Amino acid sequence: MNYLLTPPTLDDLTRLLKAWRFWMLGAIFGAALGAAVYYFAPPLFRAKATVNVDFNLEQAWPKDTDRQQFYYLERESRKLEEIAWSDDVMNQLSSRFGISVEELRGEKLQLSQPAEAGWHFYADDDEAQTADSLASAWAEAFVAKVQADIEAGNINEFVKLEATQSNNLPKERSIPLSGYLLAGSIGFLTIAVFVVLFVKPKSESNVS
Repeated sequence: MNYLLTPPTLDDLTRLLKAWRFWMLGAIFGAALGAAVYYFAPPLFRAKATVNVDFNLEQAWPKDTDRQQFYYLERESRKLEEIAWSDDVMNQLSSRFGISVEELRGEKLQLSQPAEAGWHFYADDDEAQTADSLASAWAEAFVAKVQADIEAGNINEFVKLEATQSNNLPKERSIPLSGYLLAGSIGFLTIAVFVVLFVKPKSESNVS
């Protein structure tokens, strides 16, 4: 197999199978390399705050069909998501932490939510405490803004929110060590496949 687009031959596959010791050592070496990258250039810390959102469908639409309840749930969910990323909320965080709104929306913050129940507010930062404070402040600003909109009549009055996790938040790296180990192993083994297939041993080169 001398060219990249040439289909592999039986000899090529045999060479790959015979190099099983090389694959094992390569996987270990790649994992060790991934671990080294993780410890010398670790990913950001990530904190998660949680807000429980209850749309109270039975009270909001007691006599209507499931389809109408579905549209109500989808509409109110979109409203809440827009509030979470709104200028008012982002500007509060930007002023408090000295981080631009563009960076907050593009890098620092992530929102993961179902239609109902726990909405998770994630914040990433080099410092674990900053990530904790940022996620907590985002969740609390979101709840305060939604409550204000409910009182103003912009959000259905049956929607209830509660910040269930906003203090002493769980903090971990945004990418786990296992991800680095797996990426290192796969990356090294991918390179090794090309080496085994395209780099001929000296004995074979002399014969040819």
